[in-house]
Amino acid sequence: MTMQETVLAHATLILPDRLMKGHVVIRDGLIAEIGEGTAPRSAQDCDGAHIAPGLIELHTDNLERHIQPRPGVDWPHAAAIYAHDAELAGCGITTVFDAMRVGSIPDRKDYAPYARQLATELLAQVDAGNLRISHHLHLRAEICCESLLEELASFGPGDRVGLVSLMDHTPGQRQFRDTSAFRTYLRSKVQLTDDQIDAYFAQLREMSARNGAAHEAGTVAFAGRMGAVLASHDDSTAGEVGRSAAHGIRLAEFPTTREAAEECRRHSIRTIMGAPNLIRGGSHSGNVSARELAEAGLLDIVSSDYVPSALLSAAALLADIWADWPRAMACVTATPAAAAGLADRGRLQPGLRADLIRFRLVGGTPALRETWVRGQRIA
Repeated sequence: MTMQETVLAHATLILPDRLMKGHVVIRDGLIAEIGEGTAPRSAQDCDGAHIAPGLIELHTDNLERHIQPRPGVDWPHAAAIYAHDAELAGCGITTVFDAMRVGSIPDRKDYAPYARQLATELLAQVDAGNLRISHHLHLRAEICCESLLEELASFGPGDRVGLVSLMDHTPGQRQFRDTSAFRTYLRSKVQLTDDQIDAYFAQLREMSARNGAAHEAGTVAFAGRMGAVLASHDDSTAGEVGRSAAHGIRLAEFPTTREAAEECRRHSIRTIMGAPNLIRGGSHSGNVSARELAEAGLLDIVSSDYVPSALLSAAALLADIWADWPRAMACVTATPAAAAGLADRGRLQPGLRADLIRFRLVGGTPALRETWVRGQRIA
């Protein structure tokens, strides 16, 4: 067998504990060596650019955006999957947990079941080797919805479900304690009238009262059967965080208040915040600022949410806030890898997967130049 080797030299390496001028040797898809000093003659000159682990994305709605680019438009799924995969690779994301909603509302065409079919198509593309980056499933369980348990039952161990999150978008609590943002969303995206919104809110509250407790318990049990990481979503109060902790949850997506984030820390629950929130300087829903949590030491992981390119930009912004590139980069690499149980990636360390990115700062903004997965350049 002929070993395949690539050497990236004269780079600024973002290691787990420091920045280092040096080189990385990639051999047969793994990081074989990290060194300082003179690099082999065959090395690729990176001219001082940063080399970091590939980004790891735990929560993104980007695939949903590609399969439905406009309300009522169902785009061909294979084309959508390829475009989504290429976009993430071009943003430096080398591992993604593709978020898919489970739980539907019978009389809402925009809330029809879709996850089972889309997951089947995505996994077929993965198995055929047609995608550039590593894809895993993240099922977002809407616990108030009628069909949740039936939809969950269509998934099994062979589907490689890696992450399950408990979602509850009932008006008046969690993300939508202030219903005005929810109303604005429904008016603009779904074109509902105020009377239709009032009826819809009443329907959601009735379904939540009838289904919520049983569906929450069923989802927790499902995650256990799948061996998936279980996450909470939009915790707002200490009581909600306490309930999450009682389920064994150790990952909180987008807590909406500082109170909830502080309670997560007390329960050793890692906190995920959205990169758009961090970059924009606040939440579009009026919830707690990601920057506030970062400055208070209450932010552990960043997700691109609905803007894939925001993930690397968020790391650069955190590096400025904390004056610490390794700590900032860990929020989008090592920490999400650990939270998802992926021990083979997320750090520049010999023996790990050679999932890497090269970027240069241009006026403070990271400009991505190259992405590698298992030592192969993919973007």
